[in-house]
Amino acid sequence: MLDKKVNAGAVHAAPVYMDKTATLRKVITIISDAAAESVELLAFPEVFVPGFPYFTNCYAPDASTVALYAAQSVVVPDDLVDVQAACAEHNMVVVLGISERMRDGYTLFNSIVTFDADGTILGVHRKVQPTWAERLVWGQGSGYTLKTYEPKGTGYRIGALACWEHTMNGARQALIDQGEHIHVGCWPALDILKGFEDVACSQIEALMKAHALTAQVFVLCPSSYVDDTCLRWMEQNLGPQDKVKAGGGWTAIIHPFCPVIGGPFRGPVDTIVTAEIDLSQLSMVKVYVDGAGHYKRPELFRFEVNTERRWGDETDIVGPIPWNAS
Repeated sequence: MLDKKVNAGAVHAAPVYMDKTATLRKVITIISDAAAESVELLAFPEVFVPGFPYFTNCYAPDASTVALYAAQSVVVPDDLVDVQAACAEHNMVVVLGISERMRDGYTLFNSIVTFDADGTILGVHRKVQPTWAERLVWGQGSGYTLKTYEPKGTGYRIGALACWEHTMNGARQALIDQGEHIHVGCWPALDILKGFEDVACSQIEALMKAHALTAQVFVLCPSSYVDDTCLRWMEQNLGPQDKVKAGGGWTAIIHPFCPVIGGPFRGPVDTIVTAEIDLSQLSMVKVYVDGAGHYKRPELFRFEVNTERRWGDETDIVGPIPWNAS
């Protein structure tokens, strides 16, 4: 039973589109801003670095564009040393969505990096199934990276999934079975996509609340929005388009019984949605529903996860990867 309160923050912001260096600088600035608000746990949107590849939804497949995206994708841990330092400086646990590129390779993944408050990279989760046009960009992650992590001295376990990965009940149950207490659901703006204007935020809210209740966890739901750097980059490099517009996003923090305790926030403004997470309240929720216990009914339902490694570098990115202060 946990008796701990955590000051949590969910980032609602836009990256400096297709600029890894500038966006990582922005990440460090946001961490500093969150520290000024006494945030202890901070979550960033899906592939915040270098931004979501909206071009896959707007133009015909173009290998040269994916190559440009790969050049701006993040190599772990090489490109993240300064973020590790910022976590250590501000004593903050950080969950960061990135487009990850394999070191010395070209395969990309939609990944989520979890940093401990001493700068250690606890591990990297690679989205197990890229959705729709995302398959043009990212490879499939394996069950090996489907893990929860316990930051030092916190007593809680944190897990994360990206976007429509939350529709995969098996992926969610894998985290439930590992004793997840806090969940980060990373999202881009989707309500700015043609055909999704009226449904995307409702879908996100439904999926996040469903996981909060069925997993009995607090959910941080950070999301990005589309700004002029994104729209301008696509038009200058790929031509006019009418399938993505500016704005969007849905950012919130949700209690296990589903009330929204932070946010929701929408729109083209950088902000940090904050809330106090009282982990002692989990015991009350689990009296009703315990997805890793009496509500699992293992004699009726059998669940198995293949946690074998698929990619040769997975032991390098599933930490811990310490931060070298020197």
